[in-house]
Amino acid sequence: MVGWQKAGLWPIAGNSFIGAVGIFALGYTTSSSKVRNKYLFSSDVNSVATSSNSVSNGGAAAGNSTAGIFALGIVSNKREKYTYSNCAVVSATASGCNSFGGTAAGNSTVGIFSLGTSNGSLCGALTTREKYTYSGCSVSSATAASTASLDGAAAGNSTVGIFALGANSSGTPLSTRNKYTYSGCTSVSGTSASSASYYQSATGTSTVGIFALGYTSNNVTTRDKYTYSGDTNTSATSATTASHAGAATGNSTVGIFALGCTGSASSARDKYTYSGCVVSTGAAASAASTGQSAASNGTTGVNV
Repeated sequence: MVGWQKAGLWPIAGNSFIGAVGIFALGYTTSSSKVRNKYLFSSDVNSVATSSNSVSNGGAAAGNSTAGIFALGIVSNKREKYTYSNCAVVSATASGCNSFGGTAAGNSTVGIFSLGTSNGSLCGALTTREKYTYSGCSVSSATAASTASLDGAAAGNSTVGIFALGANSSGTPLSTRNKYTYSGCTSVSGTSASSASYYQSATGTSTVGIFALGYTSNNVTTRDKYTYSGDTNTSATSATTASHAGAATGNSTVGIFALGCTGSASSARDKYTYSGCVVSTGAAASAASTGQSAASNGTTGVNV
């Protein structure tokens, strides 16, 4: 048997097996858009996915093996539920307030959404986080961030989420990270990034998170590897091109990083293979864009 069969990750009717596909909301192309792409990890094939019902930009996403919850951003409280088995899109339970430039991570039962800014500007930066419980699609308050911030990134495993805070309400890039433990909803300091930055993206496995730092005082190629056991931060293999305002998702083998803005909007993606920390070119998006968000249908030990 192959690895996914040993893990019990059998194919779903109307879809390939769990951990096979990532959904990217492209965000801002020439304007805020409804476009989504479907990325097949095993073959590096990109195709068009079911569109959003509303335009999005600067959103965030988390989910489990069944569905991804997409916060649309664009200074709205709208969320949508993308069901992987039939590529259906419906409205999801809305946030308690408008958001833009948020981040999200979670496990098989809940997603934790940091809301970013409530009005699209730095002065609206929030510490607010919400807990989205997939069973029942209920939204409740989650433990707040240590600092009001926006345009960070988050990744985690089944136990904790690591939230890189991004920029504060003065526009100052931060190296600060929070460690959110799902059981008990506690938030404490995580190990800082190698550089202060914002407009980040992140994805990972059950053991490590790969954080693309995005924008420091300019676009960078820098990536950090955060090892959850021991909370250590080390250098990861750099991106192929300096960029910011992208998105990332993956499975237990690879992470796909949409680069976002490389000086202008880009369709380029990097494929990060966790074994060996190898970076190669991934399948490009259907359109150049920034302000993206992404979720996948399962990473063993994270949301399966």
